[in-house]
Amino acid sequence: MIDNLIVFGVSLLIGALGIYVGAKVIVDAADYTYAIITALIGAIIWGVVGLFLGWIPLLGPLLVFVAYLAVINARYPGGWVDAAAITLIAWVSVLVVLYVLAVLGVTAFDAVGVPGV
Repeated sequence: MIDNLIVFGVSLLIGALGIYVGAKVIVDAADYTYAIITALIGAIIWGVVGLFLGWIPLLGPLLVFVAYLAVINARYPGGWVDAAAITLIAWVSVLVVLYVLAVLGVTAFDAVGVPGV
């Protein structure tokens, strides 16, 4: 149980780092705590919407992703395009961090709070 909580916490911090980098680049928002909360809310929304709508072929994953984008859009200034850009940069940032950590043997290749990673 403790191991799972540690993995969740570290994954959440890595996911939040991606959101932080994306938000810093796109809307010049520099609050890591805000990014952590955003990642947590995004993960919860992703999970709930995925549970209820994710099973719908083709449309389900799209609705889940739009729900995640809505969280980013609601939490950061700008519009849907900025939210999509933040998400894209977050995804790439997390991939880079996870790749480096996986090569070093520190962690597995996944994170909480950024979809598809």
